[in-house]
Amino acid sequence: MTQFSVSLDKIVKELKLEVLYTPTELEKIPIYTEEVNRPGLLLSGYENYFEPNRIQVIGNMEKGFLSIMEPAEREASLHRLFSKCPPAIIITRNLEMFEETQKLAQEFKVPVLRSATNTSSLMSGLISYLSVELAPRITRHGVLVEVYGEGILILGESGVGKSETAVELVKRGHRLIADDAVELRRVSDRSIVGTAPENIRHFIELRGVGIINVARIFGSGAVKMSEKIDLVVELEPWDKTKNYNRTGLETDTMDILGLMIPSTVIPVMPGRNLAVILEAAAMNNRQKKMGYNAAKELLAQLGLDADMV
Repeated sequence: MTQFSVSLDKIVKELKLEVLYTPTELEKIPIYTEEVNRPGLLLSGYENYFEPNRIQVIGNMEKGFLSIMEPAEREASLHRLFSKCPPAIIITRNLEMFEETQKLAQEFKVPVLRSATNTSSLMSGLISYLSVELAPRITRHGVLVEVYGEGILILGESGVGKSETAVELVKRGHRLIADDAVELRRVSDRSIVGTAPENIRHFIELRGVGIINVARIFGSGAVKMSEKIDLVVELEPWDKTKNYNRTGLETDTMDILGLMIPSTVIPVMPGRNLAVILEAAAMNNRQKKMGYNAAKELLAQLGLDADMV
């Protein structure tokens, strides 16, 4: 599996960190893991299971522990931390560190950063940011739109009408996230988030018209940077020999990066208003997540058992 990284420079800009020391340009320092560590155990002498590739965060507790040590003992403790050569050390609450810190940072070439934020908030924001930036990802040919708060990934062969449907949805007040290429990231064990490659973000290609900028034509409220994938809709030309889902009793799914996402196939033919159909699909998917299934209610009113249909 491909290992992704994010530069320390991006982390500094995102979290508004102060750079106290760096051995080289921050753009050249990669971070490979979203896991973050507080090095209290290491400072006390317990080195088992320490992961040196994690960013280390020092807060009030760590500084208080170091403050009660004798100078020689404190230097040995900090030496133990810096000698592991972590990718970066972040000091929270704008704490002033000891003289040994600068010397050891230069000796072992470890970047030292500082934040005005408290430790818990800093770690929460850092882990959240790294989880997205380092998430496993794939790129799919399709369109991603937000309809009534539901992220709908529209797939289908080239020319089937994905972009045209997206434009109609935008005109109806919904939002575009990506057209043509959708970058999908597994940000947690429950969520796939989609976004557009930066160089084509907010652009749509309409055959016969050309390239349009959705944000410029319909306004900034018509676009969004990213969205969780709630439903996958596959558009395909109507096939008279195929049996399409007519009741919705069973929910089909699609495997995306190991997560099963609800999916449906919608046949395309002249006269079908795909934008209205996708609006209905979005609301129906939301109702199913809330525990309501219209097909089951209808069968119950007819006195039929859904399991027997």
